[in-house]
Order: sequence, then structure tokens, then C-alpha cells
Amino acid sequence: MTDAPHFSIDPAAFAADPYPALARMRREAPIAFVPELGATLLTRRDDIHRQEKRIEVFSSHQPDGLMSVLMGENMMRKDGDAHQAERRALFPALSPRTVAQHWRSVFEAAANDILDDLAPLGACDLVTDYAMPVSAAALIAITGLSGMTRAEMDRVSQHMIDGCANYLGDPEVEARCHAATALIDSHIDRSFDMPPPKSALAVQRAAGLPMQSLRANIKLVISGGQNEPRDAIAGIAWALLTHPDQLALIRRGENTWQDAFAEYARWISPIGMSPRIVARADSVGGVRFDPGDRVFLMFSSAGRDEAHFDRPDAFDVTRDTGAAIPFGAGPHFCAGAAAARCLIAEVALPLLFDRLPGLRLDGPVPFKGWAFRGPTSMPVAW
Repeated sequence: MTDAPHFSIDPAAFAADPYPALARMRREAPIAFVPELGATLLTRRDDIHRQEKRIEVFSSHQPDGLMSVLMGENMMRKDGDAHQAERRALFPALSPRTVAQHWRSVFEAAANDILDDLAPLGACDLVTDYAMPVSAAALIAITGLSGMTRAEMDRVSQHMIDGCANYLGDPEVEARCHAATALIDSHIDRSFDMPPPKSALAVQRAAGLPMQSLRANIKLVISGGQNEPRDAIAGIAWALLTHPDQLALIRRGENTWQDAFAEYARWISPIGMSPRIVARADSVGGVRFDPGDRVFLMFSSAGRDEAHFDRPDAFDVTRDTGAAIPFGAGPHFCAGAAAARCLIAEVALPLLFDRLPGLRLDGPVPFKGWAFRGPTSMPVAW
């Protein structure tokens, strides 16, 4: 058991807004055991950046972890050669070249179709009526699960990530997660013999991955490829609508949609943390870690580390975000980063603000979550 100082949180308050508690941890106990989460949190950027790469100590291999138990042992829960082999098998579906040459046009067609339906309405919930279906359409294409509806894709992704963040052990959350994974397996079975070209299903099948690995990696792509782009699309739109001066910078070409995406991912990281398990005894910053200790690398806290970012709680698209690590920094760097940047910054956001002139907020925008964070609703009008 680690000898890290204890730092207690109110789980409800942490889910509502984790940033005040994380700021206190960075100041008072940057490596702290949080009993309510049963894990030791690393909250400073440099500690996370350095220790994430030390897979011999902070291992992703967690056969008893929530993700492995609920979704199967995917490549994110493997290290070394095993991880790299499955990453190479999946890469042809997610490479920057495939995204640019194959998926971008798919993303644009789906976004324009959705906006065709929305434009005459004059108002909508941007989360459920735009960000969700745009992300789901992209993910249906990338996974190759062409029989799945957009609503199904959003639901199974949410229920899986809820399950993976179910550190309080809610049985209803676990049951919904099991139902979601069963539905995904049924769609994999339906599409397996003739998967769409370039899809994650097709490239893994062609690489000859074992069926259990293929299934687990499809679930991984869904868990990270639906809710996070959905939350980022809606969240960045909210950030720009509440900072009209910065939206004006983008409209004038002084800054870019990619700048807005990078700054938002630093400021309100859609993926707030990544779990690790201690594989062998070690110490970091004077704190002892023992085998079996659970560790959370808090990417959300790294993005607001005062040692690297001036006014870290402010949204500023002119900021140099080079030190931020919202996609990770080690061998587990997000495999879908190129697809996410394309979908969000090259397609969904520019089309949204182009096709819905006069877009404005039309009500409060609540946020929730700490392991995964985003707006739960966003009423807008135009």
C-alpha cells in the first residue's frame, strides 16, 4: 500500500467540478491517495509525463480492472510488444493518411446531412441533436458496425464509460455496461464476414487478431470515439459562444479551429484520467508505491498545471498548448487522435458555425464528470 498522503474528496462535488480539488492537490499533495476512489492520483504535469512512460512500474496491464472485466482485455490494457502488435493491426483504420483520404469526406457528408435537418428548426440541443449524431455517424463508419443506429452508438458508449468509471460499484451502472457490450458483440457478429473497407473491424480481421482481442478493441474505439468527440464538439462551441472575442479571432483567421480544439482539450479535458496498476515497488517524489496499488494519471489536472500554464483556469485560443497532454504522452498515446482532430476541428465546428448563422446559447449549459467530462445539454438558437 502506498504511503502517499491522504486527500479526501466529496465524490458528488468532484463529479460536478473536479478542478478546485485538483488545484489543491497540485499545491498541497501532488501525489495523493484518495480513499473515495481507492487510488493514488498524480496531478502534476511533469510527474504524469514522466511516469506514464515507465510501463515497467506503472502498468496498463490490469486483468482485474474495470475496463478489462467489463469490455475485455483491449490494447489499452496491454503493454510492450502485446500492445504494439494490436496497435499496428488497428493503425490502418486510424492513420492520418486514412483519416485525410477516406474518413474526412464521410465525416463531412454526415455533418452536412444533420445540419440540413437542423437548419430550418432555428433551435436545438447541441449535445443531443448535433454533437451526438455527428460523432456517432463517424464512429459507425470507423468501427464498421454499419447496422448500428446513431442512438445505439451513443448509448452503448455512454454505458461503457460509465461502467469503466464505476469506482463506487453501482450495480445498475454495471448491468447497463454489460448490456451495452452484448449489443456491440451482436453487431460485430453481423458485420464480421463483410466488414466495410478501411474500418477497424476490417483491418483487425485482415491482421488475423484473435476474436477476443478484436471485440475488445472495437469496444475500446467506441468507448473513446463517441463520447469524447461529442463532448468536445459541444464543449468547444460553448466555450467560443461564451468567449465571443476568441470566436472572432478564428473568424478573422488570426487563430484556427485547431487552436480552439487544443486549448479546450487542455482546459476541460474530455478524457480526464488514465488508470495504471503498480507492477513493481518503486518511489516517486518521495512517495512509495507497492505492487498492486492503483494509480490514476490525471490528464485534466496536467492541463491546468501552474508550472506550465499562465492563468490555467482561463480559456484562451492564443495560448501555446504544447505542454498539454490530453491524448497522453507515452506508448499509449491515443490511437484515434488524428480522427478526433479531423472530425472536431476540420469538420464539425467550422460547418456548425457556417451553416447556423447567428448561433447563440439559449439556456444554461451544465457539465459533469471527472474521469470523462462534458456538457450534458446545450440549448442553442440561431
